[in-house]
Amino acid sequence: MVGTETGAANVVTLRVTAKTVVADGVASLELAHPDGRRLPDWTPGSHIDVMLPNGLTRQYSLCGDRWDSHSYRVGVLREPGGRGGSAYVHDELRPGDLVGVGGPRNNFPLVPARRYLFVGGGIGITPLLPMVHQADLLGADWQLLYGGRRRASMAWLDELARYGDRVQLVPQDESGLLDLAGFLGAPGPGVRVYCCGPAPLLAAIEAACASWPAHSLRTERFVAADQGAPARTAPFEVELARSGATVTVTPGVSVLDAVHAAGVDVLSSCRQGTCGTCETTVLAGAPDHRDSILEDDERAEGDCMFICVSRALDDRLVLDL
Repeated sequence: MVGTETGAANVVTLRVTAKTVVADGVASLELAHPDGRRLPDWTPGSHIDVMLPNGLTRQYSLCGDRWDSHSYRVGVLREPGGRGGSAYVHDELRPGDLVGVGGPRNNFPLVPARRYLFVGGGIGITPLLPMVHQADLLGADWQLLYGGRRRASMAWLDELARYGDRVQLVPQDESGLLDLAGFLGAPGPGVRVYCCGPAPLLAAIEAACASWPAHSLRTERFVAADQGAPARTAPFEVELARSGATVTVTPGVSVLDAVHAAGVDVLSSCRQGTCGTCETTVLAGAPDHRDSILEDDERAEGDCMFICVSRALDDRLVLDL
């Protein structure tokens, strides 16, 4: 996941205790409190904001042992076309360095199901690792389909080997693209599909699951989905219920920036509607949801919005700020 800034609230300073190359272009970081303190608990699908010493902030899925209360693990893919965060982690960050950490937060929770089908593409395996571990621990029926460009670029194969034939590995240079239809099979009651990976994979699995029952598929994105043009281009008013202020949000200005300009600090990070950091309760009005997190039924409820990207459907919103 990508990001640019984070507020100071709920941030702790952790030390990089280990840095390991786990595949071509993938580094694993282990983080712990400098004083050995217990870290906040987390659940499969959670991610943290990592504030790097060079001033950049990035979101990474927690992929270690959730029962280890004193250590976090994340995986970082080197992105040649990125904006410097992954390059810094790979080239500059060292064991012993300190980083700020916000969270954990979970926009991709593992819910009870009769059967789980996990699909990971590339670094998208990271949030699925603890899900697989949890499902196996519970004795659930599950399978994982894991694809990558090359076997050498696919991380944590050694950890996945212990699950035997529950895990299907598909390096593209050896076996071609993932056979989603063959893996998913026919829709069945109580089956949940979890997928994380690049945009083409997410588009393909959404098409493959189009006829499945509602809520069967859950996805997590590294970059925002294209939401098209806003529903309206006219300015609108945002009332901040707790502060008593009212701000005008003009075209080209986000609600987040308008709120900040009014002197109200809101924790934020990705500014793309993918991380969930700036989630805000809506007290009145209809939001124009432009995030890549909420499902359709959650959007219909209209009781929250991600103010870094979402806007208004009418002239006025009242937010719990």
